[in-house]
Amino acid sequence: MLKYTALALATGLLSLPTLANNDELAQLKQQLAKLQQQIQRIEEKAIKAKQPQPSVTSGVKVGGAVRTNYSHTSYNDGNKNRGGDFDFDLLRINFAGDIGDVALNAEVRFFDYMTAVKYAYAAYNFAKDWQVQAGITKVPFGNWPYNSHNYFFSTNYYIGLEDDHDLGVLFQRKLADNWQLDLGFFKNDELGGVDGYVDDRADRYSYDVVGYRQGSEGIYDTPTKSIGEYNTFAARYGYHIQHTGGSTEFGFSGQVGGLHDGTERVGDSLAWALHLNSNIGPWNLQLQHGEYDHDIDGVNRMAVGAYAFYDSIAAQATTSSANIAYSFSVKWGAITGLQFYNDFGIIYDKSDASEDTWMNVTGVSVAAGGLFTYFDLVHAKNQPFVGGSIAGDSTDTERRFNINIGYYF
Repeated sequence: MLKYTALALATGLLSLPTLANNDELAQLKQQLAKLQQQIQRIEEKAIKAKQPQPSVTSGVKVGGAVRTNYSHTSYNDGNKNRGGDFDFDLLRINFAGDIGDVALNAEVRFFDYMTAVKYAYAAYNFAKDWQVQAGITKVPFGNWPYNSHNYFFSTNYYIGLEDDHDLGVLFQRKLADNWQLDLGFFKNDELGGVDGYVDDRADRYSYDVVGYRQGSEGIYDTPTKSIGEYNTFAARYGYHIQHTGGSTEFGFSGQVGGLHDGTERVGDSLAWALHLNSNIGPWNLQLQHGEYDHDIDGVNRMAVGAYAFYDSIAAQATTSSANIAYSFSVKWGAITGLQFYNDFGIIYDKSDASEDTWMNVTGVSVAAGGLFTYFDLVHAKNQPFVGGSIAGDSTDTERRFNINIGYYF
């Protein structure tokens, strides 16, 4: 269109009698040539704008948290005498973003006593409702993303059945048509399994089986018989229904895999759970029930590792939990949100005949700008970080009052 306009203009100008002079005609031709060059550049830009453009790298953003912790306990005489202890908890660095169509996510945690990678994976949406994640990713199991509201999680966390992360591939179906599905294959735990190249197999964020107990071996001893989880298949299904005041998810989970001693398969590992997660107005209700079984001939107690120390669990047990929370928004200075909760969990029918483990956490979480704080009053028996072990035989109920303050950026 621009070319035709220029030609028409040139034709009209050349026909004017006032331009009979040769000098004027030459000048006009030069101006016309410049005009045609400008038109050509404009057309080239228009064509280029219509062509597909290469994907733009959006980059990876860096965030994280710094957390400190105050605790006052019933089971530590020194702590009680000092009126409690205030300690550094952790420095957390998060990486999240995408390069082209591939999303990247990672979290590294720095403690006084260890450094641990919680997760590190690449994700790709390969279909409308499906995403694949590869790397250290979360094992799908039970109420999602957590079967708890408090700082200490539930009793399931300490047997590797809540917020567990392993090395593998996870396929996630997004919620559509009221249902979602997670399917995962995990080659081994996040530290490379039984023969992973690490200095200490207890330096990890999430609990995994790292050995089994023999004879008079102590609950907290480094295991003399090392083993590792491998070739684990995991699946989680959730069905969502809408109702007055909110929605409810019903679902089930299962996982099955092997246990390896570095030379050969020595046993099998399996777990299953039924779960319910219901939101009704400001209320949230979570219920979960299941079993796990680490099956090795003649073994009834396993060694687990996390947070730079070894602990013990029964090889087989039943777990149940019930949690309730109430959330609401406020405008009290910097405080914008509160959640009150009571979380209860129990592990029972243990294969090593040890006493039941139970934990009840009553508390409130407070959101204020970049600050997020948990105030927890914990009562428990045979519970890690509350004066006991899941393989313990204490008949005493212990108490811990805990405040965890985190600044998130």
